Amino acid sequence: METYPIYCAGKFIETTGEWNVTDPFLNEVFAKTWLAGMEELEIAIQSGLNLRGQLKAMPAYQRYQILSEISNGLRLQRQEFAELLSRESGKPVRYALAEVDRSVQTFTVAAEESRRLPKEYISIDWTTAGKGKEGLVKYFPVGLVAGISPFNFPLNLAVHKIAPAIAAGCPIILKPSSSTPLSTLKLCKLIDETALPKGAVSVLPMNRTVGNLLVTDDRISLLSFTGSPEVGWEMKRESGKKKVVLELGGNAGVIISKGTNLEEAITKCVTGGFSYSGQVCIHTQRIYVIRGLFDEFLACFKEKTSGLIKGNPLDKDTEIATMIDMSNAVRVEAWVNQALLEGAKLVYGGRREGNFFEPTILTDTKPLMQVCREEIFGPVVLVEAVNDLEEAVTRINEGRFGLQAGLFTDSLEEMNYAFGNLEVGGVIINDVPTFRVDHMPYGGVKDSGQGREGVRYAILDMMEPRLLVKNC
Repeated sequence: METYPIYCAGKFIETTGEWNVTDPFLNEVFAKTWLAGMEELEIAIQSGLNLRGQLKAMPAYQRYQILSEISNGLRLQRQEFAELLSRESGKPVRYALAEVDRSVQTFTVAAEESRRLPKEYISIDWTTAGKGKEGLVKYFPVGLVAGISPFNFPLNLAVHKIAPAIAAGCPIILKPSSSTPLSTLKLCKLIDETALPKGAVSVLPMNRTVGNLLVTDDRISLLSFTGSPEVGWEMKRESGKKKVVLELGGNAGVIISKGTNLEEAITKCVTGGFSYSGQVCIHTQRIYVIRGLFDEFLACFKEKTSGLIKGNPLDKDTEIATMIDMSNAVRVEAWVNQALLEGAKLVYGGRREGNFFEPTILTDTKPLMQVCREEIFGPVVLVEAVNDLEEAVTRINEGRFGLQAGLFTDSLEEMNYAFGNLEVGGVIINDVPTFRVDHMPYGGVKDSGQGREGVRYAILDMMEPRLLVKNC
C-alpha cells in the first residue's frame, strides 16, 4: 500500500491517526495517509505565524523562482500526478491530465503576478488641506491563511489557495478533502524542494473537529473555503473577525438561442453536463432552449449523451466513470426518482450501479423540484423549452444560486441583455458555464459565495492596503 505522510511546518510526518484512501472505481483501499490532531495544527499555526516577517520581506524574484520551480516540477510529473488524482477521485484520466495542466498554469500565473503586486500613487492636494502632500498605497500580506479545498478538483483547487498565498507572502495551512488528500500531499514534495521557508505551507488532513479550528482561531487572518453552501455560510458565522472568501457552487444554467451553431452547442453542453459525472461547481445543470430549436436540440443531445464511453477512470478513452462514493450516487438517484414522481419526464439514463450513476437527461421539470433548485452535483441535466431570452434569463435567476451562466447566440443585443440581467458572477458567451481558465475572476453571488478566486483576485484578498502620506 502506498503511504503519504502529511506535511506539517515543513516536515513530512506520521501521526497516530491513520487514514485510508479508497479508489472509488474499484471500491478498495489503495493508499494510506494520516490525520493531523490539535498538536500538529498548533505546530503549523505557530510556524506560520513566526514566518510572517520573513515571507513579507522575501523579494519578488525569489517568490517568482519558487512558484516557477513548482510549476515546472508539476509539468515534469504530469502523468504521475494525473494517475494518482484519477485513482483517489475516480476522475477519468483525460480530465485528470487537464487538471494537472491547469495546476501548472495556476502556479505560472502566480509566479507572474508575484512580480506585479499592487501599488498606487495618490494625489493628496485635491483640497487646500492636502497642499504639498502626496500618497502611496502599498499592499502588505494579510497574515496566516487557512484554505479548505474539496474533493472534485483535489489538486487545482488546493493550488488556487496555495499559489496566491506564496505570491502574496502569506503562510498557509491547507486542509484537503479527506476523500482526496493524496495529490496535494504529493505536491508538498515539490514545494519542499524549493527555497520557500519551511513552515510557510502546511497540508494537514484533519477530521471536522480539528479542522474547524481553522475557522474559529483568531490567529488566522483569512479563511478561503470551497465547498457546499450549508457548510460555507456556517463557517462564515463562526469565523469571527477574519476575512472570509467562499466559493460555494450552484445550479448553473445555459441558454440556447436562435442563430447559434447547434452542433457545437450540443457538444459543449454534453461535456459541461457530464464531465467528471457532473461533480463540478459550474456543472451545466439546466439548459433552456428557444422553443423552435427544442426538439432538434433534445434529440441530438440525447444521442451524443448515449455515446459517452463508460469505463475505468485510468483508461484514456473513458469519458464517464464512478462518482466519488456510494452515498452521493444514492443521493442523486433519490433526487431523480423524486422528480419523476413529481411529474418530470426521463429522456435518458436514470439508473445507478453501485457508485456509478448513468448520465441522465430530464425534461418537464418545475422550478421547485430539488433537481432544479439545488446543486445536484451529479450527472443529471435538465433540458427545457422557453419562449424567448427574457424568459430564459428569468428561469436562470430564480432561486438562490448565481455562479456562472452560458449563452449561445449570434446577437450582440442578446449578449448585452444577458450580461446586464443574469444574476451571476460570470456570463460565458457561446460556451457552457462550466468554462473556466485560472487567471480569470471566478466566483458567484447569492448563495454561490462571496469574493473571487483566480490568482490575481485571490492575491488581492490575501493582502491589505496601507497608506503613506508624505510631503512632496
